[in-house]
Amino acid sequence: MPEETTNTYDHVGPVLQAGALTNAIVAAIRDLNIEVIVVDRGAYLRVLAPRTCMVTRVSIEKHLGRPMRFPGELETVMSAFKGAIRLTQDEAVWQFKSASHVA
Repeated sequence: MPEETTNTYDHVGPVLQAGALTNAIVAAIRDLNIEVIVVDRGAYLRVLAPRTCMVTRVSIEKHLGRPMRFPGELETVMSAFKGAIRLTQDEAVWQFKSASHVA
């Protein structure tokens, strides 16, 4: 579905610089999330999923074919993101936070 006709207000996820690592991250995100939208802007990819977007180190490594330093390598290609982010040594999770949930 084209981005212009899809309501992505509550969608969250990373903006990633194009390249091999990003291709593995996007493939892992597609494996782990439903209704993933990837908008290719040439130099970068905007990845969006409804309300929650998650990716794991193990899933990225499966697609990358090698071990990776996580979240450090993710951060080298993630120039921005939408949503609230939580990073651990094993996963990254972006979540939608509505204005009514802000203290």
